[in-house]
Amino acid sequence: MGKLKAFVLVVSVGLFSVSAVAAEKIAVVDIARAIFGSNAAQASLLEAEQGADFVSLKAKYEGSAADLQSLAKEAETKRLTWSQEQAVAHQKKMEYAKADAELAGRKIQAEQKQLQQKIMQDLGPIAQQALQEIVTEEGVTIILRAESVMIASPESNLTAKVADRLNQKTK
Repeated sequence: MGKLKAFVLVVSVGLFSVSAVAAEKIAVVDIARAIFGSNAAQASLLEAEQGADFVSLKAKYEGSAADLQSLAKEAETKRLTWSQEQAVAHQKKMEYAKADAELAGRKIQAEQKQLQQKIMQDLGPIAQQALQEIVTEEGVTIILRAESVMIASPESNLTAKVADRLNQKTK
């Protein structure tokens, strides 16, 4: 009889813990995707891409890359007719063009990274507030980062809802 009571107790505890887990509502969210998918972030990105500094950097990069390609084609077609000094001078020109293109590329990446950080800093708190409101409205008890989850149903992903709420808050 004592073994039966122990067994019933173990089964009861097991069923209770399973029902407790089943009562939890789990959701996933990619807050960065929600932020960068918002209208405010897209407007900031577009504004930056059309800004004079970014346009100038992009033109410099494209010009240097075009120079490098042109120099490479020239070397391919004429290198057999060049003297040693001409080949060395041409190689030096190619190295300078490559360095210019790489520098402009790094500057563009730095500008983009700085803009992304500014957007996250500006919209992050608003996105967190939007997420908290959605979590409360939908009765979510556990939130996981989308990048930490292998498989999730589309219904459990709050990213689009957060982006929509962020759009409403930043009109």
